[in-house]
Amino acid sequence: MAVNFDLTVIWAFIIAFAVFAYVVMDGFDLGIGILFPTFEVGPERDRAMNSIAPVWDGNETWLVLGGGGLFAAFPLAYAVVLPATYPLIIAMLLGLVFRGVAFEYRWRDPDHRRLWDAAFTGGSLVAAMAQGMTLGALLQGIEVVDRAYAGSWFDWLTPYTLLTGLGTVAGYALLGATWLVWKLDGPSQHHARQLAKRAAWATLVLMGGVSLYNLGLRPEYAVRWLTAPEIYFVAPVPVLTGVVAIMLLRSLSVERHSKPFWLSLALFFFGMAGLGVTMWPFVVPPGLTIWDAAAPERSQVFMLVGVAITMPLIIAYTAWAYWVFRGKVADEGYH
Repeated sequence: MAVNFDLTVIWAFIIAFAVFAYVVMDGFDLGIGILFPTFEVGPERDRAMNSIAPVWDGNETWLVLGGGGLFAAFPLAYAVVLPATYPLIIAMLLGLVFRGVAFEYRWRDPDHRRLWDAAFTGGSLVAAMAQGMTLGALLQGIEVVDRAYAGSWFDWLTPYTLLTGLGTVAGYALLGATWLVWKLDGPSQHHARQLAKRAAWATLVLMGGVSLYNLGLRPEYAVRWLTAPEIYFVAPVPVLTGVVAIMLLRSLSVERHSKPFWLSLALFFFGMAGLGVTMWPFVVPPGLTIWDAAAPERSQVFMLVGVAITMPLIIAYTAWAYWVFRGKVADEGYH
């Protein structure tokens, strides 16, 4: 469990931060797409779309940073993970393409709006499921021989990856629903709150299922969570997750606006922290640590200078965009 804060560890945390930022920001966009068929055709769907219109494309900046950072800082991990999950990555990218095209064309081609709405939902669902299954494929372990992927084309398709995929879909639906609780009012907000309650229970059940599955997935995972002295360091993660879950369910039972969304983000944070504890220090379990897969030190230093300049700018303009569009959404847009 010892952590040495060298350049490789710093880069691991940078990529983890980028992935977390993408998951929570683009997660509610995808969640709204997943829930879209439950919204009433007309103003309710339009308001849901308008709530993410100013920010949805900028959210994917973090996906580029996470993927590009993995390629640059951990090239061996990139070279192993992609061949192991090519079908999932292709499905995710196609889903994001369909989602993006549908988002724009449903306004410009109203005669085929039903088709674009279906593409928006389908693309969001496929992208979310693919992301969750990719995570599951990584956690269950990737076969590496001579620093190259040695598995088959369908090693990623297992009951465990299906479970992680469903958990991601439920979690994104929770983020999308709580975002709409914050951004809408009236009957639409009430509808979003009811959806958020169902999504919250589904997310908690699936998170619990994945966590229990992890204990039997690999022996080192059980050792990390169930033996001393490691258990004393990792115990706060499930405890705090339980506290956040209770607070989230309570906030959805009363007339709260932004609080359910922030608590949903906290739930994702502790969930990802748990995954980080499970995997550490492996970037590709069970054989490649972050140091095994790291780029040369000079490359890491060179890239760190660039990230030190660009990441604050990304955070600044993202924060500014969310601040400008911080109000509620009416039929004509933000107010």
